[in-house]
Amino acid sequence: MSNISAKLVKELREKTGAGMMECKNALTEVEGDVEKAIDFLRTRGLASAAKKAGRATNEGAIAEYISLDNKTGVLIEVNCETDFVAMNESFTSFVKLLAEVVAKDNPVDAEALMELSVPNRDITVRELFGETVGKLGENIQVARFTRIELEETGALSAYIHGGAKIGIMVQFKLGNQGSADKEVFKIFARDVAMQVAAASPIAVRRESFDAAVVEREKEIYKTQAAESGKPEAIQEKMAEGRLNKYFKESALVEQAFVKDMDISIDEYTKRVAKELGDTIEIEAFTRYDLGAH
Repeated sequence: MSNISAKLVKELREKTGAGMMECKNALTEVEGDVEKAIDFLRTRGLASAAKKAGRATNEGAIAEYISLDNKTGVLIEVNCETDFVAMNESFTSFVKLLAEVVAKDNPVDAEALMELSVPNRDITVRELFGETVGKLGENIQVARFTRIELEETGALSAYIHGGAKIGIMVQFKLGNQGSADKEVFKIFARDVAMQVAAASPIAVRRESFDAAVVEREKEIYKTQAAESGKPEAIQEKMAEGRLNKYFKESALVEQAFVKDMDISIDEYTKRVAKELGDTIEIEAFTRYDLGAH
């Protein structure tokens, strides 16, 4: 494929940060397949593995809600037209209220949410939307929401970052439910949520990674090692070393704790568990980046 469109080149540049000519050459090499072009650039060191797959394009805000017993949690993203409205207190309060409604009534989707009642008011969410749109003068839409309700012993923690542009919710399993109310656990749980916001892990632990993702990484590292000209046995060790480095950067429990780079999140977890006299397991996390859905 010799006729590569400017649109494809632009898309690849945004996803990889590589130069225009490098992107065009890569796309030509793989006949216009963007995903293959990303791998092509990465094997040549021209694209970053950590580069996001796309850029957020919508304005809006992300809000969270965690119940008093720490066992029901919600992340919600609501979009608007301009950043000016997104930062308006009326809008952010509106988004937080929607998070509470989702937590309380568990709608199956955004349309079901519209038919629910607004707490302490004799109106539906749909009518509240009408009021808010009229007041702010912009189109407003619910982009997505995630609701988690724990049935076993455990707790949820949430964190909103970057002017409500990033939202994190983390799920923990505990041996003793009482630990969730202790200050040392609350600080730890918030720290872990902040870690997810700051360090962008892909999964909680290396065993949780999609096998196809791991295989893709392996192939890239093997190709890079092969181009080094070193013996095959050395190439294998080089590829394995790079894969381990990938896991240390991308698996939450293996990442260096951003507040204390001398310890990993796993070590931090064990330290807090010992202090509590309990067991703590980070089970899952949900990350929202505004517009990236």
